[in-house]
Amino acid sequence: MATGFGGEVATYYARHRRGYPPAVVDALAAAFRLGGDDTVVDLGCGTGQLSIPLADRVGAVIGVDPEPDMLAIARRAAVDRGTANATWVLGSDSDVPALSRLLGRGKVGALTVAVAIHFMDRDTLFEAARPLFRPGGGIAVVTNGEPLWTQDTEWSLALRGCLERMLGHPVTGRCQTDEDGRRRNREALVRAGYRYEETSVRYEAPLTVDDMVGGVYSAMSAEQMPSSRQRAAFAADVRDALGGVDVVTEPVVVRLQYGIAGQGVGSG
Repeated sequence: MATGFGGEVATYYARHRRGYPPAVVDALAAAFRLGGDDTVVDLGCGTGQLSIPLADRVGAVIGVDPEPDMLAIARRAAVDRGTANATWVLGSDSDVPALSRLLGRGKVGALTVAVAIHFMDRDTLFEAARPLFRPGGGIAVVTNGEPLWTQDTEWSLALRGCLERMLGHPVTGRCQTDEDGRRRNREALVRAGYRYEETSVRYEAPLTVDDMVGGVYSAMSAEQMPSSRQRAAFAADVRDALGGVDVVTEPVVVRLQYGIAGQGVGSG
């Protein structure tokens, strides 16, 4: 079941991926009226960047991911933080029907998918998740900014040039974080019978060169990972392209797309 995003990739993900500010958790809690009696499923939870802060707001969080190394890091992070109401489950979007049978119908406040929807079959997932939700609960697809190499800033353009030199080909992948990806999410949620809403959280935050470089590696599978020598050369190339600047400012737009269940969704 592992996806190839284990080992060093999982370590880079935990160390260098940006987490979520409190305003994002506030928005999720408000959209689904989440409280202490609720269970939230974080599908494709990775190393727990969203699962763990969500656990502070609800009764229980179930983090689901197909990569054992991601889950191991998430579990350690939860223990280190003193989060006792998070459970970590090896699985993927195809396991949602089994999860529904395990938890019972109409028992879940929200299912979140953060930066992982492009790995999933939206139509099948959104339909299969319907029995999970209590009235007013539902699905949140969360896009945590754009990939570091596709942003409209000088530092992002410099990073993309270095990445293309290392890989030897143009880099155009946006991980479906663009408008076309959001359109696919919106249309699939509506097709599945959810009421659609959306919002966003905007902020600026410092981004170090180490996090920039590590963020690139966190998006690669283990098979794509460059050698240690190539990684050192890439980091040096990025620093040179940025003229020795070690910290830049990243404008982040966290987009939240909600599919809200109606009175009859949890029952059928």
